[in-house]
Order: sequence, then C-alpha cells, then structure tokens
Amino acid sequence: MKTITIEGTLRSEYGKKATRALRSEGQVPCVIYGGAETVSLSAPATAFKPLVYTAQFQQAEIKVNGKIYKAILKDLQFDTVTDELTHIDFLELVEGKPVVATLPLKFVGQSPGVKAGGKLVTKMAAVKVKTTPQYLRENIEVSIDGLELNSNIRVEDIKLENVEILNSPRIPVASVVMTRQLRQEEAAADKDAKKK
Repeated sequence: MKTITIEGTLRSEYGKKATRALRSEGQVPCVIYGGAETVSLSAPATAFKPLVYTAQFQQAEIKVNGKIYKAILKDLQFDTVTDELTHIDFLELVEGKPVVATLPLKFVGQSPGVKAGGKLVTKMAAVKVKTTPQYLRENIEVSIDGLELNSNIRVEDIKLENVEILNSPRIPVASVVMTRQLRQEEAAADKDAKKK
C-alpha cells in the first residue's frame, strides 16, 4: 500500500482566530485520533495533495515532534466558497485495533458477458470495510471472469479473509447489461427465424 509522508507541527493555539491565522499561512489544521492520545497539528496544504486528490486508498505517515504516526484519512472539510482544504481528521492505525475504512474496488479478468457483446456497468467504486491495520490494502480485486450477460456480482460475492465488508450484502457491485446493438441483432435474428 502506498504511503504518503507528511511533516507536521504540533498546534499550541486553538480557536477560530488561531485557525484562521494557520490557514492564511497555507497550513491545514489536522487531528489524529484513535490512538493513545489525540494529536492536534498543522501541515502545509501542498503536503496533502497526493493523499486527498486521488481515488487510491493510501496510508499517511505523519511526523510530528520526532514521533511518527501511521494513519488513514477519516474526514475532510473544504471551504464552501474557495474549495480549499480547511481541516483533516486522521484515524491512527494501532496494531490489532480494528478500523473502518473505504477501499476502492478494482475489477479484473474477462467477462464472458462482455465478450458476447454486453456492456460492463460498475455500480460501486468502493466498499466500506472493518479490519485491523495489517489487512488494509490499496484496493480490493473483484474478478469478473464468471460474469455472464444480464447477471450481477453482489457485495456478498466478494470474499476476503480477515476483512468484514459493512455494505449490504445484496447490493450489486457490477453487472453486464445487453447493449442496444445486441438487442437489435437479437430482434433481427428472431424476425428471420419467424420468416423461415
């Protein structure tokens, strides 16, 4: 799993005035919680770009006052007018302590339904999981090798060891639907069959 390193500074002042001053200097206030202590810090907004503006699931290694915290993004806040990042909550990864995270899905393989002229429709880009830090991964691979025309892969079909998927099991993740062209070809074939 990709790790982004962020150098932060402990915050000594709190409140709206201190927060505004930080943001005017191009800093983003952050909180790391979930570990032995809650850590309030700030870091340059530019340091977060590779972590925030991506669809990938990544881990952050945050260095503050000589200590290193391994964490994942939990919540982001943006300015409603300027769309600038205004606050980040991180969840510290503690060995053996379960965390809830949203992991992207990666569809792999060749669908027989697509080969037959159908179209793959992905209905979910990510799933919510509960697991311990050592089982977190960049993405969850979902094989579409058995996906036939007009059939679905559902959340319950994704099997992972040591990872609990929290989404409803019956929700479709991907399906192969018949394209308009294929429907027209089948309709034409039916007409020809009836003529004979």
